[in-house]
Amino acid sequence: MTVDNNSSVLAIWLSLISNIFLTLMKIIIGLWFQSEVLLADGLHNAGDIIATIAALSAMRISKLPADEDHPYGHGKAEVLGSGFVAFILLIAALYIGYHSTIALFHEPQSPSWVAFTAAVISTVWKYVLYKYTMRIGVNTSSKGLIATAKDHLADVYASLAAVVGIGLAFVGGAYHIGWLSFGDAAAGIIVSLLVLRLAVEMGKESFDILMEKTVDQEKLHQYILLIEAVPEVKRIDRIRAREHGHYILVDARVSIPGELTVQEGHDITRVIKKSIMDQHADVDEVLIHLNPWYED
Repeated sequence: MTVDNNSSVLAIWLSLISNIFLTLMKIIIGLWFQSEVLLADGLHNAGDIIATIAALSAMRISKLPADEDHPYGHGKAEVLGSGFVAFILLIAALYIGYHSTIALFHEPQSPSWVAFTAAVISTVWKYVLYKYTMRIGVNTSSKGLIATAKDHLADVYASLAAVVGIGLAFVGGAYHIGWLSFGDAAAGIIVSLLVLRLAVEMGKESFDILMEKTVDQEKLHQYILLIEAVPEVKRIDRIRAREHGHYILVDARVSIPGELTVQEGHDITRVIKKSIMDQHADVDEVLIHLNPWYED
């Protein structure tokens, strides 16, 4: 197992252990002190446990080598894991929004310093975990790990909303401002919208990859420049590239002088492949089709 692989697995395990601890802390304290936003945040974390396990499983599958049934590898397993995380976030957003709205129509509970402290701990913890996981996810081009990092960011929003909401409830109680007592529930509604937005963005990205949407034009242009830099290439007839989980597949049709031998054509394709893969570590395979070119 490579160092990058070890780092990715460690980040996922840290995420899982953290989610289990924070889930228990928030649900117990949220129920005990009747904090709607902290309880909702805890239930959100409970969904994160399932999502993290899914991401860990998907990451292990995605690293498997290509086989007879999966000649392009198993990279899309991470995309499926990312899509599952998006679904969990969607359910969490709807749940938090529903229960926070219901809480607005009931007598607000007195705020608790224990709940406030738990929310602060969760905010700081999850932010550090988000930065750590995102850094490793970007370095390893892991869709599953990046999805997990974004899930941590959603938790930061939720916990920060809990801090603000409970804090406003304290202010309302201290200065006898009645409407501030609903700060806990109002914060829950705000965080549900933030989590919903994140879920939609993640879901769209996963859908685009599964539907084999092309990579962005800037990256495609970089591949074109590298191919055009090969002296024998007279024209690029077509070029496509798509993400396949944590790696990219490039497919190009290029025209070279028709009088070249098969061996010379083979050598040119090897030069093109090496050029692209040396400059772009995230490219796992380059497929080159040669067309004959004759001067008019």
